[in-house]
Amino acid sequence: MLKLCVLVSGGGTNLQAIIDRISDGTILNTEIIGVISNNRNAFALERARKHGIPAICVSPKDYENRELFYQALLETVDQIAPDFIVLAGFLVAIPTSMVKKYQRRMINIHPSLIPAFCGVGYYGLRVHEAVLARGVKITGATVHFVDEGTDTGEILMQKAVEVLAGDTPEVLQRRVMEEAEWKILPKIIAMVANGELEIGEKK
Repeated sequence: MLKLCVLVSGGGTNLQAIIDRISDGTILNTEIIGVISNNRNAFALERARKHGIPAICVSPKDYENRELFYQALLETVDQIAPDFIVLAGFLVAIPTSMVKKYQRRMINIHPSLIPAFCGVGYYGLRVHEAVLARGVKITGATVHFVDEGTDTGEILMQKAVEVLAGDTPEVLQRRVMEEAEWKILPKIIAMVANGELEIGEKK
């Protein structure tokens, strides 16, 4: 059984997609054993509780400095003891200590086709605003391993989504979620659970 910990900052739509795919059998041999948010008002925590999943807030506001927050975040993850970590809209930089400890056991979903529209400052609606401002015709989503950089880890899967005339950032964001994010994130988790994707440090 693959034990997942999901980290999320907001509404938790990708979390819900994972919960739904586990529930309908698309993802087998997998259990979400904890959801962590940096935001105590995140609806994702409510989604977790509704499904009987332990929901924990670790907020930077509760710590004197970023280092203490990072230490608390890593300790909380370690206490949950997951096999695999999913960043599903987690808008906090991951401490290097955590990246190293969970090397190739932590993935992120990003709402563009990396290397386009990624890196520092590109998150949430900002990504889709930049896509529309640039006038590109194709965007999408990317699942990648997390490394020390921002959106620089090994790419595992991508799915393209068409940009349509008249799109607003909100409309495009929804289409990218429905047509790409909610498809490829569960697919990668299923591959890990089925042993089709090797995780952990390479031998």
